[in-house]
Amino acid sequence: MKIRPLGDRIVLKKAEAEEKTASGIILTGAAKEQPQFAEVVAVGSGVVDGKEITMEINVGDKVIYSKYAGTEVKIEDEEFIVIKQDDVVGVLED
Repeated sequence: MKIRPLGDRIVLKKAEAEEKTASGIILTGAAKEQPQFAEVVAVGSGVVDGKEITMEINVGDKVIYSKYAGTEVKIEDEEFIVIKQDDVVGVLED
């Protein structure tokens, strides 16, 4: 099953939360901080209210997004988040 985002929305595959700290302490459940970066797996058409906008994000980009943005979705044991392009705050580059 795939998600096809509409308009200016983007589907992100969430990064996994760290299982342990840099010093080796193993984290459990609520102690794990959810990362705010993810990989783009799908991008919408860029049409909003009949007007075409430029989509600056591409499939495969690694992005940082706003902390409380989007809608979380779980499909076939994988977690995704669907956000608007405006909720992306930056693209990670090598």
